[in-house]
Amino acid sequence: MVMTIKRGVSLYSYQNETFLGKMTLEDCIRTSVEFGANGIEVIGEQTFWGWPEAGVAEDRIAEWHHLIGKYDAVPVCHDFMLDYKRYKDREMPFDEQVASVKNDIDFGARLGVQYVRALVSIAPEVLVAAAPHAEERGIKILIEVHAPLHFDHPWIVRHAEAFEKSGSDALGFLPDMGMFLSKFPPVWKERFIRNGVPPHIADYITKAYEDRVLSEYVILNVREMGGVGPAIAMAETLRHNAAYEPKRMLDYMHRIHNVHGKFYQMDEDLVEPCIPYDAIVAVLKRGNYDGYICSEYEGNRWIEDAHEVDSVEQVRRHHAMLKRLIAAPATTDTRAA
Repeated sequence: MVMTIKRGVSLYSYQNETFLGKMTLEDCIRTSVEFGANGIEVIGEQTFWGWPEAGVAEDRIAEWHHLIGKYDAVPVCHDFMLDYKRYKDREMPFDEQVASVKNDIDFGARLGVQYVRALVSIAPEVLVAAAPHAEERGIKILIEVHAPLHFDHPWIVRHAEAFEKSGSDALGFLPDMGMFLSKFPPVWKERFIRNGVPPHIADYITKAYEDRVLSEYVILNVREMGGVGPAIAMAETLRHNAAYEPKRMLDYMHRIHNVHGKFYQMDEDLVEPCIPYDAIVAVLKRGNYDGYICSEYEGNRWIEDAHEVDSVEQVRRHHAMLKRLIAAPATTDTRAA
């Protein structure tokens, strides 16, 4: 059997370094490829100044293709937004939403990507209407399945039903691995403590998450413990995160074409302590997943108040872990860790 799980990086992972001017686009691509992750995913608004409002000049697109070729990289995905809240007094008209999606499909085609990522909040009817245009451009539209939503959520089920009814193979899913968060991330806990959460309350919330206590009970108990402000905010994170089962991806594998390898911290022993990547990769192998896992580091925002962010080292560790898990023999054990 030919292994079809490939490794890539969402350049969103390097957002701190790019915002502070420490890394250029070439730095981001070269660094990723040096880790063996030749798949490159971008958020157009982050990487290309002016997109989508002012457009992107051809010389910037030419530079992109030059760098992709120079480092033997593969353009994988363009993540786009849809400004459906642009008007304060009314919803963006349906036709305008579809036109916006088509505009991003065209931009993805200029970049040479195979996929465009749609925000999870975009209605399925909009994506179905844009599908013929995507087919013409040889691109698939992938709706991101992102916590707190999951594959059994009615909104995602509605998308799945609409995609099947459309008959278009240009529509699919991009699961974000953050939905499988099995433990409360230590970097989150440490940040909340720095923000003023008493340690004993932070310990309670962390334990409650691992014990799968209903978030409303946790919030109530934190209030009774005297928690206010940041303590309530920490408890409320339980409303937006849950330890869903990676194996729920199996029913949708025929429409899963790209994966966001979300992670919050990689320890020195090359383990993400809170997202069960061993179970995730086992499920992807079992489902014969044919696509990229693009690293998406989001621990930066939880440590930047107290520590120097080193996204490059975090991404390096993530890929050392992925390389090991992908190369390991397939297993039927797909339990969440």
